[in-house]
Amino acid sequence: MLPGELVRALRRRWYVLVVAVALAAFGAQQVLHPEQKYVSSAIVVLKPPVTGRQPNQFTNLQPPLAAVSYAAVQQLESAAGQEELAAGGVSGNYRLIPRNSGTSVTPRYLIPSLQVQAEESSPAAANGTVTKVIEVYTKHLRQMQTQQGIPTDARMSVDLLVPPNATAKTGTKSRGLAGVALLAGLGGVVVALWTDQLLLHVQGRRNRRRRGSADAGPQQPAGDRMPMAAASR
Repeated sequence: MLPGELVRALRRRWYVLVVAVALAAFGAQQVLHPEQKYVSSAIVVLKPPVTGRQPNQFTNLQPPLAAVSYAAVQQLESAAGQEELAAGGVSGNYRLIPRNSGTSVTPRYLIPSLQVQAEESSPAAANGTVTKVIEVYTKHLRQMQTQQGIPTDARMSVDLLVPPNATAKTGTKSRGLAGVALLAGLGGVVVALWTDQLLLHVQGRRNRRRRGSADAGPQQPAGDRMPMAAASR
């Protein structure tokens, strides 16, 4: 399509562009005045039991502990785990993120620490969601050790390194406005061209039907027709 044809098509379907501009204004309003959200984050660590050789639990954080912690995370991310969290009052968006302490040489997730995040409409709700997730995570670790028959004094424990702390979620409004403008512009042009082609096609079919009817002309009834020879007598 040539530029001139594009401009004429957009002029014919100007009302589609008006709708696109209205939708863009609505989207920009949502970007400029979004619903306030708060993100809470906490960090927990799975510690080994106290032993005579290792009285300080934080000096004996081994990779097998990280594997056990990740097994509990997989349980919570399963369908049954999500239902359990929902039954416990966890209704917002939450994430369980094993901390990546590895490098290109050492294995990933070497330290058995876990970051728990939650997003809610208020700081108290976000902190409460994180606390509930940590409680369920700790319960699963206890159940896993109980099933293995591990004595109480030889069990692993969960320690809260960083307590839940909610902060307001912020975004880049300029990027949001640019995205809204781009979507509205491209969407408006595409829909306008598609509408123009569709309506022109429909109009063309109607015009062909009218020309066909005009070329056929009025039909004379068969009873009124007379042979040419009889008419000349």
